Amino acid sequence: MAFGLFKKKQTEKSEIPSVKAGHLNVTVKEVVNETADAISIYFEQPDSGTIQYKAGQFFTLIANINGKQERRAYSLCTSPFVDQYPAVTVKRVEGGLMSNHLGDNLKAGDVMEVLEPIGNFVTTFDSNNERHIVLFGGGSGITPLMSIAKSALSQEPKSMVSLIYANRDTDSIIFKSALEKLELDNSDRFKVIHVLGEAPSEWKGFTGFLTQEIIKQTLESLPQMASDQTEFFMCGPGPMMDIVEASLSNLNIPKAQVHKESFTSDAGKKKEKAAVSNEIIAREVTVIYDGEEFKYTVEPGETILEKGLEEDIDLPFSCQSGLCTACRGKCVSGKVKMDEDEGLSEAELNEGYVLPCVSHPLTEDVVIEIG
Repeated sequence: MAFGLFKKKQTEKSEIPSVKAGHLNVTVKEVVNETADAISIYFEQPDSGTIQYKAGQFFTLIANINGKQERRAYSLCTSPFVDQYPAVTVKRVEGGLMSNHLGDNLKAGDVMEVLEPIGNFVTTFDSNNERHIVLFGGGSGITPLMSIAKSALSQEPKSMVSLIYANRDTDSIIFKSALEKLELDNSDRFKVIHVLGEAPSEWKGFTGFLTQEIIKQTLESLPQMASDQTEFFMCGPGPMMDIVEASLSNLNIPKAQVHKESFTSDAGKKKEKAAVSNEIIAREVTVIYDGEEFKYTVEPGETILEKGLEEDIDLPFSCQSGLCTACRGKCVSGKVKMDEDEGLSEAELNEGYVLPCVSHPLTEDVVIEIG
């Protein structure tokens, strides 16, 4: 058991340590076992005021594990419109440093440091909207989808929500009871279609992996609305989302109506290719953050963020794989090579935004403004 993983709850306000901008100290209200390998962590609202977040966004949890400060991003499973306390769901990963420590050690009353919620896997809710929100989830990918589903059902009485949810078996279905209740309470507007890899003998639903045929068949069975009134959200393992994307593309669904949230990245593979396709050599970069200007040299094999952290510059970051955008900055001069740009929208890329955690300088005049 690692010492210093969680802070003890402070009893005197004067004893509560100050936190940096964008950081929060939050007290764990409750830890709920969702499945054998997944927990939901509910947080008390801090004394400073209610935490503001959008459905689909995520917290970055910070913990000292084995003497090193670790950060991991976890999506909020709660709705800012429905739930009093924000919560994230954490599923154990084999060899997962943070997920296993949280599952083994975290308890009510512990205080954790977190980064304020961020993320672009969001939509705008309006009581006048009349649309069909179709969600594709796999395993723990249900987490942000649950937040979106609850929010839509609460805020858009004219809208419908459908969830296609793939899991290994019935025991691995996260939020199983909550989904059943949500479907019962909104029988005319919310429908869940489960896909199980290993189904019990009495199972009457889809079995095996999620396929294009299952997706096509399911979409045809769901309530139909005009094509421009249907939006698609997906979150889950990469291969599953590849299948969903291909299926929607084959059905001529415009990309603008498809939203994707990734928990993992193939930045490592892209990084290897980058060394071949572009000349990545040692170059000096300038990073402007929090009103200060920092200059340092980034070596081949390093990213702009990695080198900045080595220089003890307190730059913002979370996933370090180009997905969460916590480190996002604007490249106002020069050119960089990104190993992964999935976290940025086309508009952000056109405006010059980059992700320092997966970026390498390609010219001598790189200047990045963060924040």
